[in-house]
Amino acid sequence: MRKTLKIATRKSPLALWQAQYVGDKLRAQHPNLNIKLVKMTTKGDQILNSPLSKVGGKGLFIKELEQGMLAGIADIAVHSMKDVPYQIPLGFTLGAILKRENPFDAFVANDFNSIDELPKNAKIGTCSMRRIVQLKALRPDLKILDLRGNVNTRLQKLDDGEYDAIILACAGLIRLGFKDRIKQQIPAEQSLPAVGQGALGIEIRENDQQTLDLILPLRDQQTTHRISAERAMNARLEGGCSAPIGGFSTVNNQQITLAGLAGNVDSGVILKHQICGHINAAKSLGTQLADEMIAMGAKDILKA
Repeated sequence: MRKTLKIATRKSPLALWQAQYVGDKLRAQHPNLNIKLVKMTTKGDQILNSPLSKVGGKGLFIKELEQGMLAGIADIAVHSMKDVPYQIPLGFTLGAILKRENPFDAFVANDFNSIDELPKNAKIGTCSMRRIVQLKALRPDLKILDLRGNVNTRLQKLDDGEYDAIILACAGLIRLGFKDRIKQQIPAEQSLPAVGQGALGIEIRENDQQTLDLILPLRDQQTTHRISAERAMNARLEGGCSAPIGGFSTVNNQQITLAGLAGNVDSGVILKHQICGHINAAKSLGTQLADEMIAMGAKDILKA
């Protein structure tokens, strides 16, 4: 039995929290297991002066971690599932997806309690194409400015007066102890979440059965079904992590409802559609939803 498990992680406070959280969960399952965090810097952490959509998308946050696993300096990598491209590189697989945290977008401001309260032409910060296209539909008068950096940096920029409000993920704020900064949990009807938002995934080397056996107790079955449906939709739409695509599923008894969104930031056109079916068919439902969206013009909207 392995005595030490090495977790590749970025150095941001949220990434470190996530890796430590997984480490604590693993120690609870395997008391004799030693956990070591391997802290790494990714290209996504280094390029802070350009929107992610222009420099390669959120996949920039995980490539170096995968290289670390290939080199043997790490055994697993912990990711926010919304940052994981729909195509996992050859030689890797998602070993476990943990129970989902709050999946919604958060409105964060010091002087306003909701998007509706913002004055005309207020400055709001986000670097997400998905959030931008939905914000434009909701409040076309707002001045949407690019916002990069880790959660702490973004909050500091808001407090320094660079923005009137910013949009972040509820999950990241909750995990870092900033739940009180959430002025409004934006409903899915106004801002459909990103595919996988709020869920953590553990990436491992393919055919590494020993590591898979260690992490399997952390897998949450319902969240796995939900993320599987959302990622299948995104894969069929060929949506990169920075594309203006939203995907969000809910489960009631054994029924899963999946909502999808495709938008164009320049034209403001948004297509929404949803599907419902048995949870055991989650992945095929995701593909079916994407096919129906494509028939409605989703690919044309995204390409434009």
